[in-house]
This record gives sequence, structure tokens and C-alpha cells, in this order.
Amino acid sequence: MIDFISQPWHWSVSGLGLVIMMFVLIFAGERFGISSSFRAMCSAVVGRKSAAYFDYDWKQQAWLFIFIAGSIIGGYIGSTLLADPNPVAISAETIADLEAIGVPAPVKGMMPESIFNFDTLFSLKGFLLFIIGGFCIGFGTRYAGGCTSGHAISGLSNLQLPSLVAVIGFFIGGLLTTFILLPQILTL
Repeated sequence: MIDFISQPWHWSVSGLGLVIMMFVLIFAGERFGISSSFRAMCSAVVGRKSAAYFDYDWKQQAWLFIFIAGSIIGGYIGSTLLADPNPVAISAETIADLEAIGVPAPVKGMMPESIFNFDTLFSLKGFLLFIIGGFCIGFGTRYAGGCTSGHAISGLSNLQLPSLVAVIGFFIGGLLTTFILLPQILTL
């Protein structure tokens, strides 16, 4: 059974799972997105009186806590029990593109060890990538009214124009960051 689960699956399997999940959520009147769960967690932990933004009944969104817990547990299972011992298969073109901006291909796992390590974390490069980048992601998520999964999966499946605008903005921001900003930061 573990061999069947751990083999590469066709992308359409996850696509079908998302379609089924979106139909269930739409008919249940719920929204999908990680940022919604952060709002529910903050409302539950900090309380409704701390800010007007958290003043809502988070218990109606309690299913999001199960979703987050399942995501964490599933990520752990996927990265440990179902991990592929072989190096990540990266195309030669991607390796060349990464090396052109100073990032050697990952030796193990999916993240380049030259960036994701404690030495980089406590440097100017790490400050820009992790602290400023994390702030920009958090601020952008709230400013856009949701995260990429919320807008791209849930919003577009509901045919919401603001979600289409947000997804276009996500792609433009990703392209600008990948081809202009990131190479500048990595050369620090």
C-alpha cells in the first residue's frame, strides 16, 4: 500500500480533489483559504475585543482548524514517511537559471541549502528574504483580502472579479520578484 501511495501521481488527481472540495465548500457556504484560518486563530486566541477585525464568531470557522492541522500532519507524513530518497529532479534549464543568479541546485530536498540555512538567516540577505519578505506576504495577503489559494481556487471558482484581479497581481508580483528583485538580493 505504501508503494502505491508514495509513487508519483498524475496532476489530475489533485485537480479532481480540489474540484470536489470546492463544490462541497460552495454548497456549504464556506470559503477556502489559509489566511481565513489565521484570522480565526487570532480571534480564538487573542479575543474579539482586541481589534474590530477579529470581532466575529470564529466558532463558525472551526473546520479551518482541522484543515490546518491536517495540512501540518499531511506535510509531515509526506516529508518523512513518504519522502523520496532520490535527489529532486530539476531540469537542466532550471539548474542553469538558478546558477546564473548564484543559487546552486538543491542537493537534497526541495530548498537550496545555500539560502535556507542559519548563516543566511542572520545576514542582510536573510533579513531581506525572510523578515521583509514575510512582512510583504502578510501585508499583501490582508491588503488583497486573501491569500493565493483563497483567490485562485475559491474566488475564481465563484467567478469573483476581485479574485481575478488579485491573481493577475500575484503573477505580476511573482514575475517581477523572480526576474528583477530576487537576483539583486541573492548577490548581496
